[in-house]
Amino acid sequence: MQTIQEGIQLIATEVAKLQAVSGWTGSPRALLVGGYVRDMLLEVETDDADIEIYGLEPQRLEELLKRLFVGRVHLVGRQFGVFHIPCSNGTLDVALPRRESKIAAGHRGFEVTGDPTMSFEEAARRRDFTMNAIFQDPLTKKLIDPYNGQEAIRLRQLRVVNTQTFIEDPLRLYRAAQFVARFGLDIEGETLELLKTMNKNGSLDELPSERITDELKKLLLSDKPSLGFEMLKTTGVIDRYHPELAKLKETPQEPEWHPEGDVWIHTMMVIDQAALLSTRDNLTPSQKLQCVLGALCHDLGKALTTAPQEKDGIIRMRSLGHEKAGVEPTRTLLSRFTFGEDVNLFCEYVAHYHLQPTALFREWEKGNLSEGGYENAVRKFLKKILPYDWKIFLLCCEADYRGRTLPDIENDPFEIGKKFYDTVQTFNLDAAAKTLLVTGEELIQLGVQPGKHLGNLLRTVENERDSGRIKTKEEALAFLQQEGLL
Repeated sequence: MQTIQEGIQLIATEVAKLQAVSGWTGSPRALLVGGYVRDMLLEVETDDADIEIYGLEPQRLEELLKRLFVGRVHLVGRQFGVFHIPCSNGTLDVALPRRESKIAAGHRGFEVTGDPTMSFEEAARRRDFTMNAIFQDPLTKKLIDPYNGQEAIRLRQLRVVNTQTFIEDPLRLYRAAQFVARFGLDIEGETLELLKTMNKNGSLDELPSERITDELKKLLLSDKPSLGFEMLKTTGVIDRYHPELAKLKETPQEPEWHPEGDVWIHTMMVIDQAALLSTRDNLTPSQKLQCVLGALCHDLGKALTTAPQEKDGIIRMRSLGHEKAGVEPTRTLLSRFTFGEDVNLFCEYVAHYHLQPTALFREWEKGNLSEGGYENAVRKFLKKILPYDWKIFLLCCEADYRGRTLPDIENDPFEIGKKFYDTVQTFNLDAAAKTLLVTGEELIQLGVQPGKHLGNLLRTVENERDSGRIKTKEEALAFLQQEGLL
């Protein structure tokens, strides 16, 4: 199987040998366009490429591709000629230049027709941003840039190609946010005002949650997700569609612990830290999504619980009980997306329990928990967040800790997490939390009948284990006999 690069060269070479369709001047051409060219200019790795074929009718294009890539050509739209070709290092999409007409509401409300006689400028006009409207000839390596996208890339600026066609697809507002986050872009003034207008007009109302989620995933997986969320705030999307996040801007924090400012500022710092830590620890994309989304939701409860509290004549901003209070707004926020129940529940756990490692550490530090007591408490806590990966949960806690403007906080060794991590590893608590000290089968072999009584015995053993009074299977059985339960 060819690589994307080999497939590109093969298609471009073979297309150039063919005779042009009537109405096209010159030889047929295969041109790279869109994200592949953009990422090449930005020096960013990519795993897919788009090729547009000019001067060749759909049937001849299909015949050519099926000859070059036997058994691997997947037709997506015959009437406008889009073909998917899997390669060894990604996917190659081949298509005719297309005309799009808005005929109905919604992201899919377009009539699309392929036209191999279109000019490059006309074909590029339907694209969203100028940086995505640059062509490259794979054979000559020359760029065709009808809307000055190279200048926008040089300035790290996001600029629309055509204001009239841009607003026809409201999903582009979320696309703008993920581009800003992924590539560290500024938004050109006219483009920003256009995005604000699209939000005010309620254009996003017609978008399906699945499509919004797809764009948010790209935002959350970026190196600097806060840039995308700040852009959504600036354009009014946060206020209009995500009130759980909007309330964070109005929620103050105690300056001694959070000199950075309100909860929104802290949360933006935390999600950037989560992205950084995910890279540090080589998380997979799905693991990073959990980590960053959990970080986004971790303090939603503060908007519901923050109030001034006076103690010894000193007034401080406190958010007592914000952990548990954060579960419901997390659930409500995520219900508008399609990340999946598994991811949603993990985020609820982060909101509810993100201060637990700190609380256990402080109790151990003060001498209220012995080493054995700390070990028991950690194992008991791990049972609460099963089946989720405690290491990802702990990264959310570390991101929360580091997402502040306290002096040298980014270089702090994070002793809270180190103690928790070392304890889990030393005593194999990850496995211990998933394993009963005594199983139901073992009790049945000792004569206990299946049923409610059996379940009560198992819970009793685990409660004694959590309290630290028993540690081994032998001690558990001895306890049951001593109590007359066997």
